[in-house]
Amino acid sequence: MEYKKVGRYVVLGILFFLPVTFLLFLYPATHHYTPLDIVNESVVDLNGLSSDSDEHVVLKDYITVLGFFGNHPLEKSITASNLKELVYDKFKGFKRFQVVILMPKGTENDVEALKKEINSYEDIRFWHFVFADLETIQNVFKSLKSNINLDSDLATDNVFIIDKDLNQRGRLDDRKDNEIAKKGPIYGLYAYNCIEVAEIKNKMSEDMRILFTEYRQKRKGEFDSTTRRANDLKGEGEEN
Repeated sequence: MEYKKVGRYVVLGILFFLPVTFLLFLYPATHHYTPLDIVNESVVDLNGLSSDSDEHVVLKDYITVLGFFGNHPLEKSITASNLKELVYDKFKGFKRFQVVILMPKGTENDVEALKKEINSYEDIRFWHFVFADLETIQNVFKSLKSNINLDSDLATDNVFIIDKDLNQRGRLDDRKDNEIAKKGPIYGLYAYNCIEVAEIKNKMSEDMRILFTEYRQKRKGEFDSTTRRANDLKGEGEEN
């Protein structure tokens, strides 16, 4: 009988302490994770531009997914649908989150048609289409760091993450583990291709989650900016 009692207490002890131990391991990770890199600063804001909802849409003080659908937005229906289903629907409940698509003036009717395609009875009030002239669109795009260009229609399937301080976020080092092990050349990730479902699901969704975690920790006074990946890359460069 004594053995049974001892065994029972051992099992109960394990059941009690195992979750506690697990949380203790998680605790430092939540406070010392690697934030999402600032890959570029001073993105041009959208002051004074009209929008599909007549709201005054700006980037400052918002976490924004910024896109460019060009002169023929209906041709970007797959891009828009993937962005809505894999990013917008997932993060629309977060405070100060928005999707902004910068459009050429004159595309207002096509934008309304595209909105009907992607709406599907879901709430898209945090998704804005903003209209601008050719020069403004090019100036905003030039303020972004990118290894792609707008096409002749002022469009791209890639979207960009902009933080509340008009910094562009992404990855300074997007190498895979085997590339890092082989000390392959460093390359970054500055934009996310909405046609590549795996990239949106595995990279962009994770990066957005990390950025929201950063701002949550800032509100709580727990954010430690010294853990930024840029510092790690600087050290790696010095070693080489």
